[in-house]
Amino acid sequence: MSKILIRDGAVLTGEQGYKEILTPGYVYVQGETIAAVGAGEPPERFLNECDELISAKGFLVIPGLINAHTHLFQTFLRGLADDKPLLEWLACAIWPGALAMTEEDIYLSALIGFAENLKCGATSVLSQDYVQVSKRNMDRVADAAHEIGVRALLARGYAERDPYNPRFQESADVVIQETERLVKTWNQREDGRIRVEFGPLIPWGCHAETLRKANELAKEWDVGIHIHVSETQPEVQMSLDEYGVPPVRWLHELGVLNERWQLVHCVWVSEEEMDLIASSGATIVHNPISNMYLASGIPKVVEWRKRNIPVALATDGPGSNNSQDLLEVLKFTACLQKVATLDATVLSPEQVVEMVYQGGARAMRLSDKIGRLAPGAYADLVLVNLQRPHISPVHSPVSALVYNANGNDVDTVIVGGKIVVRQGRLLTVNEERLIADCQRAAERMAERAGFRSWRSQNWF
Repeated sequence: MSKILIRDGAVLTGEQGYKEILTPGYVYVQGETIAAVGAGEPPERFLNECDELISAKGFLVIPGLINAHTHLFQTFLRGLADDKPLLEWLACAIWPGALAMTEEDIYLSALIGFAENLKCGATSVLSQDYVQVSKRNMDRVADAAHEIGVRALLARGYAERDPYNPRFQESADVVIQETERLVKTWNQREDGRIRVEFGPLIPWGCHAETLRKANELAKEWDVGIHIHVSETQPEVQMSLDEYGVPPVRWLHELGVLNERWQLVHCVWVSEEEMDLIASSGATIVHNPISNMYLASGIPKVVEWRKRNIPVALATDGPGSNNSQDLLEVLKFTACLQKVATLDATVLSPEQVVEMVYQGGARAMRLSDKIGRLAPGAYADLVLVNLQRPHISPVHSPVSALVYNANGNDVDTVIVGGKIVVRQGRLLTVNEERLIADCQRAAERMAERAGFRSWRSQNWF
């Protein structure tokens, strides 16, 4: 059992509403979990027992960040559909690009996506992958997560009806059978680092009967359900035209909405729907950069919080961000709500951090294990370098984390007690080789999909 002692840093524990900073403080890791956290000098016995001693002087020690929604296959599609609204963005780039991807492409895109998440401080990632044109695609995503050392929850995405692209549609039987196979393959592993759940893509792409069946099986298998909801006004109108009610109301009337559900976006939910979400116990996953990138709208995060709805934060996929830098998301979360409400006090840095941790842990269904530094929690933690020109001088470490830091400031990342990033470098894969492999594979994918290559335009 490996023992790591981190000392002399500013430690954000997650206590007192993420206001407690131990300066200096220490964290002692034994195996996969945190054994002790404290202020001041570490006990002599920790110094004598540890296998590795890390000095965190000048660093902020934080719980691993939690990216509660992304689509990692989209790393191969970055920048191919800038300046387009959601439905056009899907049709002109995401669908044709995804159809041109092989199993190896799915694996490589996930591997570099997980790499970016880790290097930006996200130790837990919830990726919804809905490209099921090959039966092994989800297994390849899980293989990538296993290899690189991230903690992952994989929502097995699906659509089964028009108007979603027919080439991606699956029958209910295939959806249930494949999700069951994946749950049995991955969720029962001893370390529990990689798990699978249901991932119905959007209400307008799913049948009511399948959603009811998925909800029933989610309870039986003890898994969650991850779905996009009311991301754009046209999608809400689809629901109103077909069912006479908006999407959240429709899910409520189906009798499926409960605490297992993660509702992504919720940009255009009504006051009544917010109340339904609050009473159901479901979590909303907020993706501010994606909402801005696609001009989907500004979600009413402040109203959600007034109703005590759990709110998680996420990057969304690399096709609509185009980054996986979750630290960047923290700043956008705060600033977007300030400009929307014209109230500079509407979200504090501590409240933003609370969402990324408490809401994220709830979305990952690991509330007792991640998002805090405390004895018994998983040893998922990150060292952020505060000694940078764009951060220093520091008066408030939490403010610096939210408003100053970015993924390039992440120095060390530990997942389950294993160091996976040291001094900003991945230890589990060869970065240079991975980047080169992904560039070549993505260019071949673009050629198959009929996209115009940047190389053909003599940019460099």
